Amino acid sequence: MTTTEDRSLPSIGSVCRTRAGVELKEFFRQRESVVFTLMFPVILLLVFGAVLDYELGSGVSFTQYFMAGVIAAGILGASLQNMAIGIATERSDGTLKGLAGTPMPKSAYFVGKVVQVLVVTVAIVAILLVIGVVFYDVDLPSGADWLTFAWVAALGSAACTLLGIAVSSLARNGRSASATVTPVALVLQFISGVFFQFSEVPTWLQTVAAVFPLKWMAQGLRSVFLPDALAAQEPAGSWELGRVALVLAIWCVVGLVLCVRTFRWQDRVDR
Repeated sequence: MTTTEDRSLPSIGSVCRTRAGVELKEFFRQRESVVFTLMFPVILLLVFGAVLDYELGSGVSFTQYFMAGVIAAGILGASLQNMAIGIATERSDGTLKGLAGTPMPKSAYFVGKVVQVLVVTVAIVAILLVIGVVFYDVDLPSGADWLTFAWVAALGSAACTLLGIAVSSLARNGRSASATVTPVALVLQFISGVFFQFSEVPTWLQTVAAVFPLKWMAQGLRSVFLPDALAAQEPAGSWELGRVALVLAIWCVVGLVLCVRTFRWQDRVDR
């Protein structure tokens, strides 16, 4: 005779896969999130590529330079912005409280979020590369540059995802999340060399940008889209890939610590 105790619970792997599927379905069902997260960087590439059609030197077009920045901005949107706003909304509407009260391991929730970020990031990068090649003749990385592209994007995405989870706790509720996160993300994009050459950013703002991961992610991605001759225009006169890896890895650790210390399953209660 089978009793309740005899029934085994699903494995953690099965729960994580199920949760990842739920996260992906929920994301793609939210038209506003899909349009903003997937289409915003595409619109940026189309508009800036059409308006700023000039050469920077060494036979490099602005669009070739901008490709690295818009991919970095797309990764930031899919990870930090998407996580911060989405989690704050789920906390505010009671979704997180409900999940915390189920037998589901809490780790499965975060695995689902990471898988969502990964899938959305791959989609954004693929769309941007196709548009860049088809409409603006952007030269793709070659050989070992693809490996650099992969680890810079992966480390940058991981750092921004962890920061997004941590930043979600700054918003008082879901309604204020977008107003809290979006301005910060836009400022970081402006000072990190996303919309124009980083060498044109005032020196003091370059110093501020260097504190955050977006600047380093964009710099690492520029190394695979631009010729080595343009490395001289970087603040250190080189791509500094070793430092890019170090800073992004440090932000992964910092983000993880902040997540552990600040994450909440319910909104703050005003007293």
